[in-house]
Amino acid sequence: MAANRAEQALVEQWRDILALHARTQCELDRVLHGHGLCASDFEVLDVLADGTAADGGSAYRVQEISERVHLSQSALSRLIGRLEKDGLVERAMCAEDRRGVRVALTGKGRALHGEVRPVQRAVLARMLDDAD
Repeated sequence: MAANRAEQALVEQWRDILALHARTQCELDRVLHGHGLCASDFEVLDVLADGTAADGGSAYRVQEISERVHLSQSALSRLIGRLEKDGLVERAMCAEDRRGVRVALTGKGRALHGEVRPVQRAVLARMLDDAD
């Protein structure tokens, strides 16, 4: 009986996490839409703006990005294609491995990220604060 209650509590906790994620994702999509982005677009810009790639540079291999944004390789490739078309990122072949592709922010992408970052962080703060 106690095992059933513990299991049910675990399942309810998991579902609460999923519900919080869904609500937060929807709210992020709603507020970022006015800036021409969705939550996944912003996540890619945020990774590119805030981190340092494995080789110490500012351009990331697509594989490095996919490990951080939780998108499939094909979905990420399509997303990067859209961001490139909008002039927010640029792609180039890896100098050390001609099969690899590196992605970096453009000046336009960096400016948009700087403009939108406080908006995204405010949504996260509000949504995650409400969860407590």
